[in-house]
Amino acid sequence: MSNQHYETAKQLKSAILPVFERLHTEIKNKTKELTKGAGKGSKTVDKARAHTQKHIELLGTNTATFDSHAGNLKATDDPYILQRGVHHRLNKQVQEENANRQDLISVQNSFAQFEAHIIQTIQHGMGQFMQVVNTQAEHTKAAYGDMVGTTQRMPLDFEWNGFIQRNSEVLIDPSAPARTVSQIQFPNQNHRATQPLIAGSLERKGKIMRSYDTNYYVVTPSKFLHEFKTDDDFAKDPVPELSLYLPDCVVGAVSGQKFNVKGKDVSKGKLSSFSMSHELQFKAHTPQAANQWWEVIRQAAGSVTADVPEGSVPTSPVTGNDSPAGQPAPLQTSGLEKGEVAADPESAVAPGKEAPAYSMTPGSAVPGEPGKY
Repeated sequence: MSNQHYETAKQLKSAILPVFERLHTEIKNKTKELTKGAGKGSKTVDKARAHTQKHIELLGTNTATFDSHAGNLKATDDPYILQRGVHHRLNKQVQEENANRQDLISVQNSFAQFEAHIIQTIQHGMGQFMQVVNTQAEHTKAAYGDMVGTTQRMPLDFEWNGFIQRNSEVLIDPSAPARTVSQIQFPNQNHRATQPLIAGSLERKGKIMRSYDTNYYVVTPSKFLHEFKTDDDFAKDPVPELSLYLPDCVVGAVSGQKFNVKGKDVSKGKLSSFSMSHELQFKAHTPQAANQWWEVIRQAAGSVTADVPEGSVPTSPVTGNDSPAGQPAPLQTSGLEKGEVAADPESAVAPGKEAPAYSMTPGSAVPGEPGKY
């Protein structure tokens, strides 16, 4: 009996015990992987959420300033711009959340597979153990057989299902849909200061190449005319390429598809007295679209107060319709009924005719003496 037990112990230590020692090492390594790896994504998500919350609070501050100061804001504090910035940061936040969610789902799935591996290893080790102790006495064989049988009857997902039930409130449901920006609501999302008076594509004549480039333009309730490359809030932070504060600008008369605006670019911050005024030449896709843009810009610029010296105002082009062929870009207008053209009837100029002269001041355009601004 002594020799038999000695040989049995020797076989157990050399063949069976290493199986469970390796399994024990794998479990400890898996624990370290979970502790060090799964927590990194959560920190990134928290950082993205903090950036979004900070920008939402900035939007709330400036929408309150808009209401209390009658829209007297810097271009960088325009609620319209800040709202688009919120969309940009929300998109980054949702991407980080979805990436972290996918990582956690992968961790969950890997642990399900690892749990099955644990049980399979135990089953394999216990099977070998059965072969070793089978040489023992018959009275111990039944006891060991009962131990092995109990282990073999355990389903591969037994522990995992129990873990899921015990921790259902913290684990992610893989069948739940991912988040989207369109489903998210945030404070001041639909504030009147964030809704453009008119928005769409216009062509602007370049200063050097003198050719027309198409960009996306918006007139906001804060009386800014902003220029963007596109209307996409997600590709990059929607910072205006150009911003004009319309009450400080001079608006030329509309001529066909064209009209001019003269003012200083305030997109980089507070308007400087040393900034140079630029005369910007715009061209809409149709004369009707030009009238709509001109009317909204004129109303945002204000009323006439006095004449200004000759040569200090923009000269509107008087050429005919020379816009490129194609469908006109869609416009979004505020305060116009469907099919209504918001334009001064006296400002329309037929192709090939000379435009009426205007006496100009910062903020608007009115009829004046022939041949003078």
